Amino acid sequence: MKSYDVIWIGTGQATGTIVPRLVAAGKTVAIAEGGRVGGSCVNYGCTPTKTIVASARAAHMARRGADFGVMIPEFSIDFDKVMARMNKIRNGGSQGLEGWLAGMEGVDLYKAYAEFVDPHTVRVGDEVIAGETIVIHTGARPRTPAISGLDQVDWLDNARLLDLPELPQHLVVIGGSYIGMEFGQAFRRFGSEVTILDAGSQLMFREDADIAQAAQEILEGEGIDVHLDVTVERVAQTDEGVEVFLNENGTKTVVRGSHLLVAAGREPNTDRLNLAAAGVASTKRGYVTVNEVMQTNVPHIFAVGDVNGSGAFTHTSVNDGEIFWDFYSGEGDRRRADRTVIYAMYIDPPLGRVGMSEKQARKSGRNILMATRPMSRIARAREKDETAGLVKILVDADSEQIVGATILGVGGDEIINMFATFMQTGQSYKVFRRTVLAHPTVAELMPWILDDLAPLT
Repeated sequence: MKSYDVIWIGTGQATGTIVPRLVAAGKTVAIAEGGRVGGSCVNYGCTPTKTIVASARAAHMARRGADFGVMIPEFSIDFDKVMARMNKIRNGGSQGLEGWLAGMEGVDLYKAYAEFVDPHTVRVGDEVIAGETIVIHTGARPRTPAISGLDQVDWLDNARLLDLPELPQHLVVIGGSYIGMEFGQAFRRFGSEVTILDAGSQLMFREDADIAQAAQEILEGEGIDVHLDVTVERVAQTDEGVEVFLNENGTKTVVRGSHLLVAAGREPNTDRLNLAAAGVASTKRGYVTVNEVMQTNVPHIFAVGDVNGSGAFTHTSVNDGEIFWDFYSGEGDRRRADRTVIYAMYIDPPLGRVGMSEKQARKSGRNILMATRPMSRIARAREKDETAGLVKILVDADSEQIVGATILGVGGDEIINMFATFMQTGQSYKVFRRTVLAHPTVAELMPWILDDLAPLT
């Protein structure tokens, strides 16, 4: 039986940042991966979806050509080319990462799923290996909701959608959050009819109501049919596609489409691991329980990324890896509690958020000031004729620290990083206000918006 300093199970986004550090430190590493190397981001998430979103935006701007004095009398969507471009980029990313890892000195890449035999021993395919330290980095996958008839329907999740051979005539989406909204808008821009169904009273349940309403108006403005407060009672396959039977505010209705995308949450990839054999604790939902340095209840076993349930984003996965590395190497002191929540959603215009939302601030009991501004009042947005959305900034009046910001609008996914960087310093918002930024940009107005700070009422 071969022994290693570290067994690394799964190849999510922390792999490419931490394994090279282990190798540089002279550690021997076994990497186990039964699926595509690169995890969700490279293969089924960020890389392919944002590639598709980029193609969809090109189609959208072509339709809007006349708004800018550019006459495009007709154009067409080559869906095969859209998908080929996406596959070229994601396959290149996965294959490149696999080749790079396999070529590292001191690294053995096992192309098989791993399961624990005991706390220090792992079975990988037909082989059994031992590790002094073990890191679980297996990520998460789409959750299959308990919908009657779903097992009899050719439904899609975010992975299977990427293998579509043809453009859907009518895409029905169950789930009104990030995956459903991003794909819904993209396929609408390609020419599909799109219906989004959500059980909640608003889209994007984590966001403030005004942000969710603005996003809904953007989607509906492009011809997407949104249904809220609906219960999906059952689904059925038909010769033409699928039927979705709903209870919508007490009224029974049926939505018919050619394809069904289910985007109703995610669940951890822990079912194959045989965590019990290693004595590793997990939550009722299957997420591996970790402390502030990504350590499980078994001291030499760690869990980073989506599988521990504390992030669910590529950047938090990478940060988990860095927290693990600091603890493992003794070279730093980062902890999970130090991380400020930040993320983006890639509808167009995109949403960026860092720190608290307004509704979280109201529940916090803190003395909060808030300033908002519609994108229509930002000159650069008007020049680009992309005025949908709004900006919201939250400040703790006592500490003068910025505690949250939300930007739904052009450039929001990039501009939000400016707030995250400043918040990390812990400085007064007044320092941010005095900052001189380049004109003409959307970002330059962010300090000026602070002039409108007022107490929450």
